[in-house]
Amino acid sequence: MPNLVTVATCNLNQWALDFEGNTSRIIESIKKAKAAGAKLRVGPELEICGYGCLDHLLEQDLYLHCWEMLERILSDKECSGIILDIGMPVQHKNLRYNCRVICLDSKILLIRPKMSLANDGNYREMRHFTPWMRPRQYEQYLLPRKIQLLQGATHVTFGDAVISTLDTCIGAETCEELWTPDPPHNHMSLDGVEIITNSSGSHFTLRKLDTRLGLIMEATKKNGGIYLYANQQGVDGERLYYDGCAMIVVNGKLLAQASQFSLSDVEVITATVDLDEVRSYRFAPSRGLQAAVTPAYKRVETPFYLTSDDEDLGKIPSPEVEIRYHTPEEEIAMCTGCYLWDYLRRSGVSGYLVPLSGGIDSCATATMVFSMCRLVIEACEAGNEQVIADVRRLARYTEGLPKTPQELCNQLFHTIYMGMSKQSSKETRQRAKDLSAAIGSYHVDLDIDEVYNAQRNLIVNALNFEPKFKVEGGSITENLTLQNIQARSRMVTAYEFAQILPLARNRPGGGSLLVLGSANVGESLRGYLTKYDCSSADINPIGSIDKQDLRRFIAWAQKNFDVPCLGEFLDAVPTAELEPVTETYVQSDEVDMGMTYDELTVFGRLRKVHKLGPFGMFQRLVHDWGAERPRVPGDSLPVYAPAQVAEKVKRFFHYYAINRHKMTTLTPSLHCNDYSPDDNRYDLRPFLYPSYWSSWAFKRINEQLEKLEALKK
Repeated sequence: MPNLVTVATCNLNQWALDFEGNTSRIIESIKKAKAAGAKLRVGPELEICGYGCLDHLLEQDLYLHCWEMLERILSDKECSGIILDIGMPVQHKNLRYNCRVICLDSKILLIRPKMSLANDGNYREMRHFTPWMRPRQYEQYLLPRKIQLLQGATHVTFGDAVISTLDTCIGAETCEELWTPDPPHNHMSLDGVEIITNSSGSHFTLRKLDTRLGLIMEATKKNGGIYLYANQQGVDGERLYYDGCAMIVVNGKLLAQASQFSLSDVEVITATVDLDEVRSYRFAPSRGLQAAVTPAYKRVETPFYLTSDDEDLGKIPSPEVEIRYHTPEEEIAMCTGCYLWDYLRRSGVSGYLVPLSGGIDSCATATMVFSMCRLVIEACEAGNEQVIADVRRLARYTEGLPKTPQELCNQLFHTIYMGMSKQSSKETRQRAKDLSAAIGSYHVDLDIDEVYNAQRNLIVNALNFEPKFKVEGGSITENLTLQNIQARSRMVTAYEFAQILPLARNRPGGGSLLVLGSANVGESLRGYLTKYDCSSADINPIGSIDKQDLRRFIAWAQKNFDVPCLGEFLDAVPTAELEPVTETYVQSDEVDMGMTYDELTVFGRLRKVHKLGPFGMFQRLVHDWGAERPRVPGDSLPVYAPAQVAEKVKRFFHYYAINRHKMTTLTPSLHCNDYSPDDNRYDLRPFLYPSYWSSWAFKRINEQLEKLEALKK
């Protein structure tokens, strides 16, 4: 007879410091797991307090409240009869640990601290926690007084141990441990652990799911066993979006996969697995030789069966399912839509406002809000009670629920075109109107000439000096001054209307709007924006997405969202429209920057992801952009001589350095790419640089260039 066990894992939309809300969602997931017949439930990392608490994790209150919430879970009789793997921070011997608390029937079986902490990129776990540095070692933990009463004991095992039930063995690892070269699941598997849980707070980036799922598949292909992956899903208070995708994998086969993007607060998946399949899969002499000498884990003995002879008679093992991946364009649409909805419903504001310029960047931001409205209407039609309740609270212009994305968009989303009589073209103004009409946003079309002229006249009257644009014969300084007056006037105007629009529209309850920014990652990296202009906003959904991906997203949305006018944005030349348009001159972003957006993407990846400075980037691009490189079908990379490469690399690092100070005030951006220049969380670098033109790095480029040119003579 097969040894069948039903296990459950989940996506939870937790919120930093929302102790009661988080606990309610945990209990709901437990009830759903039990209803599906599961005997083991796994939840996300730090699920009681929320992963993104940051420096609140240094506060004593937080640890007290986590224990109070755990007491609430353990005291709930509906949470009995199932092994619970719950995430929370725990203090032990005056040290803070990121822990899994394994429980059964109102009692704690084991507290297992995280051994490898995430401490790069967006993560600062070493700032808040200490890793457990003693593999396979354990000690006794003194429980809080109220937990002692539930436990019937004063102490519980704390450390690197596993749970031994009457029919199998369970081990836990946490998030980062999966990504390490020598992960705990290798050693647990060799010591006979058959079920391994991984509880994560893993954030979304474009094209990342393939890497994450590959690691999990490889873990069980090599070791055999049942692997349960849980993750947070949603916005828990920061720049990150946690993209869920809980999974159950057995012997390298995917049996269950939760959604990667969803507006549901609680999503539970289950699978039924035959333990004998794991035992048969692991039968190999070479594995046996390693297992025979592997050091043993302490087993916390637990008189509990995950299998049941009577129940097994009616069960069948879960079949393998096909892995679901989203295209990058779908990822952008769904991630930004879900993020914006979570942020809106939790922030207490009345909606969003986007300064709509008629260009592709603000177009992309507006389309992301429309994607949010589409996802919300789909969730309402599917009967999602939480989403319906949030819509009733937020969209209160009409008695009934909005029926279409456009109707919801009109209630929650506002766009504003801020033109100038000489600088703005009829085409950009019309594109903004057309897009607003297509998606249903409440649109305001105005000119800011009066505001601009008032600011310009301050210079004229106070200094007796009349600044002119470049096309009018003015200097570079005058040209930039006049452009910046317009740009900053637009920021002030956007916030002015964000404050007053809900009242002017007789919005029930009043409130203001959140202003969304539209500076893409390349412009931020190059510093091609005015400090405190329309790049200054409350949130920037596209702040870590490059122009290439934005164009692909708009092309995808044109077809899949049925918005034909989006094609006009794809054909338009990128322009800031801050200089007067003449018969012979139209301002161009790429001309102003001295580099293309595609080149900026390359520079950004090499700088951040490949960790190259000026000299290293030059050496790399001499080969990547050189005429001698091997060509493959579809190769669209540019061909440049070494001197051209040197010029471009120098220009990029020069402008990167002198504009780095702008990153210190950059609008918080939804994190979607690993080359984001976000100074405040992700890309920690100086903002006062020495001149690169006299730097040793540029001198080394010149030396290398001389040698390369000498070889060609």
